[in-house]
Amino acid sequence: MTKDEESTNDEFQMTKEARRTNYRKRPAEEQVADEAEASWEETLEVSVSKLREEPNDGKRVFDLQERTARFGEAIIGFAKKIPLSPVNNRLIEQLVGAGTSVGANYCEADDGVSRKDFKNKIGTCRKEARETKFFLRMVATAEPSLKPEARNLWQEAKELHLIFSKIWRK
Repeated sequence: MTKDEESTNDEFQMTKEARRTNYRKRPAEEQVADEAEASWEETLEVSVSKLREEPNDGKRVFDLQERTARFGEAIIGFAKKIPLSPVNNRLIEQLVGAGTSVGANYCEADDGVSRKDFKNKIGTCRKEARETKFFLRMVATAEPSLKPEARNLWQEAKELHLIFSKIWRK
């Protein structure tokens, strides 16, 4: 067995936590895997101001699926700006998880097979939007320099929470 094969085999046998720890230790240049991912990264560089920009004469998006997708993209872009540290790493994981699942759960709700299923998924969207607000607040506390951008995202999360709460109460 060659040295490369042994290395590959050892990495394969590593636990999920060990792989995650090794991933965080890699320099930023090594973390970008290939050109396909690089092209996605270019499209994900969404600033908070793009959350409300529209090609249709400045009118606001009322399509919740599109709005939640843009919100998730903005959360990902924001998370990339947060410096890595032991405290921030956990906050980043939680923030990205909650912020992107709002849109994913809305897609699930939209495809719900029954009224009960729809209401359940909308309830999950509410919870994830509220959780996103919480983690944005924690990031603003951990990294005060990011507070203005976190505040804008928090406002959008609040609006989404209110929208989903209204739908859920119907």
